[in-house]
Amino acid sequence: MPAPTQLLFPLIRHCELSRIYGTACYCHHRHLCCPPPYIPQSRLRHTPHPAYATFYRPKESWWQYTQGRRYASTPQKFYLTPPQVNSILKANEYSFKVPEFDGKNVSSVLGFDSNQLPANAPIEDRRSAATCLQTRGMLLGVFDGHAGCACSQAVSERLFYYIAVSLLPHETLLEIENAVESGRALLPILQWHKHPNDYFSKEASKLYFNSLRTYWQELIDLNTGESTEIDVKEALVNAFKRLDNDISLEAQVGDPNSFLNYLVLRVAFSGATACVAHVDGVDLHVANTGDSRAMLGVQEEDGSWSAVTLSNDHNAQNEREVERLKLEHPKNEAKSVVKQDRLLGLLMPFRAFGDVKFKWSIDLQKRVIESGPDQLNDNEYTKFIPPNYYTPPYLTAEPEVTYHRLRPQDKFLVLATDGLWETMHRQDVVRIVGEYLTGMHHQQPIAVGGYKVTLGQMHGLLTERRAKMSSVFEDQNAATHLIRHAVGNNEFGAVDHERLSKMLSLPEELARMYRDDITIIVVQFNSHVVGAYQNQE
Repeated sequence: MPAPTQLLFPLIRHCELSRIYGTACYCHHRHLCCPPPYIPQSRLRHTPHPAYATFYRPKESWWQYTQGRRYASTPQKFYLTPPQVNSILKANEYSFKVPEFDGKNVSSVLGFDSNQLPANAPIEDRRSAATCLQTRGMLLGVFDGHAGCACSQAVSERLFYYIAVSLLPHETLLEIENAVESGRALLPILQWHKHPNDYFSKEASKLYFNSLRTYWQELIDLNTGESTEIDVKEALVNAFKRLDNDISLEAQVGDPNSFLNYLVLRVAFSGATACVAHVDGVDLHVANTGDSRAMLGVQEEDGSWSAVTLSNDHNAQNEREVERLKLEHPKNEAKSVVKQDRLLGLLMPFRAFGDVKFKWSIDLQKRVIESGPDQLNDNEYTKFIPPNYYTPPYLTAEPEVTYHRLRPQDKFLVLATDGLWETMHRQDVVRIVGEYLTGMHHQQPIAVGGYKVTLGQMHGLLTERRAKMSSVFEDQNAATHLIRHAVGNNEFGAVDHERLSKMLSLPEELARMYRDDITIIVVQFNSHVVGAYQNQE
């Protein structure tokens, strides 16, 4: 059958409103996301509960699904052509190169490539990148939403402003506040680097600005007048926690505007993880909340690549996280706080923005829902109280911050949501990006390890290498090249066009069963500048 039109023309990410588990869908392309399909529990950020299990289709295998819908007497294979595959893969790619001054790049960052491939409709992942204008450095981040895209959208718009404000010196904060008071033009804080599809919510801009202003006013009041150096780690932690607090407060207070009132509630009741990098010279800080990851690509002296993990997953596979949760709650909850590798048996990430169902008291949840709009009050998911819910909050947005001092051998950083890490090992990710950026694998001789190979086997190896080369030339974006491998790799680690075509041709009700949304940012470092920093010391 022909490929779905929406795969070739991915309009779904223009939807500015998403659903909360499908019961209150305000998507402009309603037919793309309603009704929600059945998704295996292992693929869900939230485990379906009987209270809203009726919103999911009965279980049926892919074979049953396809057999029950096969109308042609003779099965016909359909594959997307290479141009069609490229159209899908490149639809959301974005690249930025740091400008040069006097023919030289004085930044430790050469530039970055980013891309997204949706599995959900609409996509629940978001990405952001910006240059700090009043302080030094660049901010880059990926955000993985669940129970809709409302929270990830809000965090992708707002978090960098909170970080930038947290990094500003007292004098600059006063200057900005005085400009607002007198009605003068504000100093620009950030220069955004966005794909046209990475939109901002114009309707909520005033509300968001007022909350941000309250934050910087408090920072001004807290200043003792002593000139102190800004601690980047502390600034990142404060920004994460303050934004999550504002998301919660805005939902509790509400808004006279019915659209905004429903928006702030949807943001608070959905959730998002975040993995953010701040690069300033040779100082690299990674703040992570949830299970997205930051991976450093290091080139060894022999030209090989190694991966250095700069973040920890906040989930059941992290024993320290499980222990932290148990220590924060009474001993009689030790068996229920983490159940079936999920928070309270429901949520996969143990840290996240939003998700007030795991933070608010039961009384507060009921009060907000009862006084909220009908769409919220009629939603079974929002009314559902998690089991064994005795001592909230069970969830935090506080990030874990990792510091790394860049070295000349640190060539790039990969920030990606868990959709990538579920399909590829970190070492393969770093190797593929490293080979793409340097092209070194083109010159390496074919190694057969001392084994005897036939002429046919050698021909196969040469053909495989030629396919890899054509794939590299096909992509002008490192994130796109990585997504091509994540979706199309066969058991030998090579991109199989037939497999890639099949995966990209899956209808929306099946795509989410095989993979998650994938969002990737690849940041390339300037080894010459990094080396110069080292020589100055």
